[in-house]
Amino acid sequence: MPSGKMAVKGRLLQFVFVHVSVVLCLWSMQGTYAQGNSSWQTLSGKAPLVIAHGGLSGLFPDQTLPAYQIAISTSLSNAVMFCDLQLTKDAQGICRTDINLENTTTISSFFPNQSSTYLVNGQKITGYFAIDHTADVLLNNITAIQAISSRPTVFDGSFLLLPPDAMAAINVSSIWLNVQYSKFYDEHNLSMPSYVRSLSRNMILDYVSSTEVGFLRAVAANFRRSKTKLILRFLDKEDTDPSINQTYGSILTNLTFVKTFAAGILVPKSFIWPLGTDGYLQAPTSLVKDAHTSGLEIFAADFGSDEYGLSHNYSYDPVKEYLQFVDNKNFAVDGILTDFPVTASEAIACYAHNNVSRPSRTGNPLIISHNGASGDYVGSTDIAYQAAIRDGADYIDCSVQITKDGVPFCRESPDLMVGTAVLSNSAYYPSLLKSIPDIQSDKGIFTFDITWGDIQGLQKNIYSPFEENYQLVRNPAEASMGSYMNLTAFLQFAKEANISVLINIENARAIISSSNLDITNATLSALKISGYDNKTDRIMIQSDDSAVLLQFKQKTKFKLIYKVDESNVIISDSSIKEIKTLADSVTIFRGVIFPSASSFFLSNATDVVRRMHSQNLSVFVHFLRNEFPALAFDYFEDPTMEISSFVEVAKVDGLITDFPATASAYLKNACRQSRTTIDYAMQIVDPGSLLTLAPAPAQAPAPALGEVMEPPLPSLKVSPASEPSTEPLSPTSPTKSGSVSLTRHSMFVSLLIGLFILFFASY
Repeated sequence: MPSGKMAVKGRLLQFVFVHVSVVLCLWSMQGTYAQGNSSWQTLSGKAPLVIAHGGLSGLFPDQTLPAYQIAISTSLSNAVMFCDLQLTKDAQGICRTDINLENTTTISSFFPNQSSTYLVNGQKITGYFAIDHTADVLLNNITAIQAISSRPTVFDGSFLLLPPDAMAAINVSSIWLNVQYSKFYDEHNLSMPSYVRSLSRNMILDYVSSTEVGFLRAVAANFRRSKTKLILRFLDKEDTDPSINQTYGSILTNLTFVKTFAAGILVPKSFIWPLGTDGYLQAPTSLVKDAHTSGLEIFAADFGSDEYGLSHNYSYDPVKEYLQFVDNKNFAVDGILTDFPVTASEAIACYAHNNVSRPSRTGNPLIISHNGASGDYVGSTDIAYQAAIRDGADYIDCSVQITKDGVPFCRESPDLMVGTAVLSNSAYYPSLLKSIPDIQSDKGIFTFDITWGDIQGLQKNIYSPFEENYQLVRNPAEASMGSYMNLTAFLQFAKEANISVLINIENARAIISSSNLDITNATLSALKISGYDNKTDRIMIQSDDSAVLLQFKQKTKFKLIYKVDESNVIISDSSIKEIKTLADSVTIFRGVIFPSASSFFLSNATDVVRRMHSQNLSVFVHFLRNEFPALAFDYFEDPTMEISSFVEVAKVDGLITDFPATASAYLKNACRQSRTTIDYAMQIVDPGSLLTLAPAPAQAPAPALGEVMEPPLPSLKVSPASEPSTEPLSPTSPTKSGSVSLTRHSMFVSLLIGLFILFFASY
């Protein structure tokens, strides 16, 4: 083996050792699941299998040594390792997903301009094929590459191809061999049945699947007395099995026939839960029950946490998708073929059949919404807040903005070009388009230039942060639903819902300078008139401006949070002590705790949380999002793994999230409860460990946090001429089951609000 490959292998072994060591010390997160629990609706009554497609192929090039080794160390102990079998010129086997090696290997670089064209199952394919090269050439010179563009390419060219028998040497619990092109190899005088029979004499094959009925019939007699299970793999219903010239759709209607030569079927997941053209799940088919009735196990394929076709029903939480197939109360598949076996393992071991109620608040971080449940609804609207409460948030948040007529209301950005259709209204665009560098670098149309009534009339649009670059949209069916809430209505709603509140104030001094409106005093007024002045345990005030916090500190007893605006910054001990003079808590970006390298891998873990805790400051981390582009590769595209790492490694006190349901489900999962038997431990990151396999270019050190203390807020030039209308809003859409309804205040309360604003403006 070349010396470079030896070095990579050494780094891999070091990584696996560290990773496994971290897993083994996670005693507080160990969970148990019963493989033989009769409550599983699988054919055997046992827990569904996790089948690792090429190992951890969502991170590494598939069917390589690290892909298999790390899948073994991070998945359930009985996880099955899956190999797609191809045959070489000298009738030896290699594990490769695509028959065209150019798509998954470096072969075109090693043999430039030496491609071939073959007819494969009726389709003409030009590329590089294993049948043109010997096993010695392929296994000792050609390396694997990642085939999916959204996945890391830093490992490309680092790991050699593997033969099937290599898996027997790496402590694999079970092996699944998949044969897709048996007829093609027959046409070139290579016998796939003969190779599989020979291989089975030297190693245990737990599962052998094929897309060809002819192949399975040819080997059935050889495995009749063994424990090997034969599985018919289905392609799209319109595709044809070349060995019997029947479509897979027609074969699917005759499962009794399949039972004569196979123990089970492997089908695309859409055969079970079809996906509509709108991106939402349709009603399930009867296929699982039909298969079980026929005595066949059924396995579902095509799972990947970073896939673009994930149903909107799952809110980009891959755990939810796995549960839809194994824990839906009506049926369960017998196994899941996935590129991310870690997430499938945690779904089965920690989430399925888990009816545990939310654990006590003690020892658990707070769940704080980010603009309500803004991952599923238009942020800062009534239905987003209702959803956040249903989803388990401990605090709902309101980022206060202010209108031209002085009404404080909840919305994250003062720029209406984000999240509304203001650009389509000629009354505002382009006449109100302006640049305010102290707020943002781009031009915008700002809330303080438009009245509250006009803002209420704007069409709202859900904010999808990864739509432009990744085409990932959030809940399009309800993308314009909901109403913004003025601050008084929001506070009244929170009081009726018995939920705590985080009020966030930013750009206070820029708004005074630009519009002569005092957002801080407007917020104080709304809190006073809403009766929150004596509810200090239900309100937290957050700001990135020390002057705002000092004003609240002088006039209230609310808990205060200093927000560090920089996402890549070093916070010194002196800055932490300065923050402590202002606030009880600190909100920081994820990257301040776990910095990332330019290659989207975590580079290290800082001790900022520990140092803040030493000054008796609580630490909240933001913003947590489920979509895979928001996650460092170290989290295996799994938002649950990120949450687990911030809770169990960083020990944060609060999670600020667009998806409170994901955080809530994590806190009550079964693997966080005390168990006496250890079967599975949820994964956490070891920041920087993956970089030992894929070193990134050195990065400049993060800058130090600037001055914490700022000058006092500027004074208003004149008092606002108009008084705000603070009548609470009613939802414009039907209230969902379990949500809290909103009420209206009297005109008398509105008058009092106006008087209080005038009072505080002159305070």
